[in-house]
Amino acid sequence: MDDLIRKAAVLEEALPYIRRFHNRTVVVKYGGHAMTDDPLKESFAKDVCLLRYVGIRVVVVHGGGPQINRMLERVGIKSVFSGGLRVTDDDTMDVVEMVLGGGVNQEIVGLICQHGGRAVGLSGRDDRFMRARRHEKVPGKDASGQDILVDLGRVGEVEHVDATILEQLIASGFIPVIAPIAVDVDGHALNVNADTAASYIAAALRAAKLVLMTDVEGVRTDAGELVRSLNAEEAERLIADSVITGGMIPKVRCALDAVAVGVEKVHILDGRRLHAVLLEIFTDQGVGTEIRRTGSR
Repeated sequence: MDDLIRKAAVLEEALPYIRRFHNRTVVVKYGGHAMTDDPLKESFAKDVCLLRYVGIRVVVVHGGGPQINRMLERVGIKSVFSGGLRVTDDDTMDVVEMVLGGGVNQEIVGLICQHGGRAVGLSGRDDRFMRARRHEKVPGKDASGQDILVDLGRVGEVEHVDATILEQLIASGFIPVIAPIAVDVDGHALNVNADTAASYIAAALRAAKLVLMTDVEGVRTDAGELVRSLNAEEAERLIADSVITGGMIPKVRCALDAVAVGVEKVHILDGRRLHAVLLEIFTDQGVGTEIRRTGSR
């Protein structure tokens, strides 16, 4: 009986959040270890289905870097990175489209459907809903170690998201599962950072939340304590004070860009934790770091 009462208490704690976000949009950027571990993949698919069944409009934007690396190695193409971004020539772009738009995307769609959801896979090329321009050259090194500017090839910077097709799918009860591939003015596919794509999509959908799944718990203080909540001004100060460093900086910058254009809150959380999305959205304490606009609560 005590176990049943504890389960009822969990549902009771979730009720205000279910009510608050009913018929609101939550965009989840799905990436990291959660995409490669079978129990975590199942957990994620179930979480997404539960969110949809309680009336939350869910959109999934996924990455797939490790899967791309494996396929490039298999076909004999060397992975090259500069400025934290994949240098993407035409052959590499063909592999990116095949892996992200094909294998990875369809696996996620299949798992969600298997657990009772209605999912549809697409990329920014569908209806040309995500448009981008080629990324500017970034600082790098040549073979002799000299500083140069590197042409990233078919890497894109998002310029515009037309959410019409996404709104239509959501209104019909579907969960859009989006590969981060955009299209340029000439109709060519461009490889886009998944966090950035999710941020633009969340803004276009006027999302209540953007959830960035990664392989760390969230922002930590100098003492190693998890920071549960930050406003934009506090986050900027932690970056300036070098409390937020390394790979967390682009995650937080992505969050700041999202809240600056209207997304209510961004959550950075550890996708290696089972049911991380549910724990973050439906519990008082959460399991990651939320970033909100300055002055909001």
